[in-house]
Amino acid sequence: MNAPDRYERFVVPEGTKKVSYERDTKIINAASFTIEREEHTIGNIIRMQLHRDENVLFAGYKLPHPLQYKIIVRIHTTSQSSPMQAYNQAINDLDRELDHLKNAFEAEMVKFSRDY
Repeated sequence: MNAPDRYERFVVPEGTKKVSYERDTKIINAASFTIEREEHTIGNIIRMQLHRDENVLFAGYKLPHPLQYKIIVRIHTTSQSSPMQAYNQAINDLDRELDHLKNAFEAEMVKFSRDY
């Protein structure tokens, strides 16, 4: 069969960066981030987190091809911020939010196991 091996969807090849950054040469304060071995789930989460930032004018992502396991996140910001700052802030905010969700879940599991 011509289908790629399943592990290729998740394992980043040796020598390949997980995230690469490319500044846009035509638009000021715009850039593209290529994230290897990710798909719509992460792309949409990052896009929505970027939309919460008032300095982000545009945030979107695309999956170039179904057999290419990468997403391209495009960010355009105001002059108050840079795409790199907005991306890093979004990732840090998501990390804190997921930590809070994990801690709340674990606390409820402890509470549930005590009650039953």
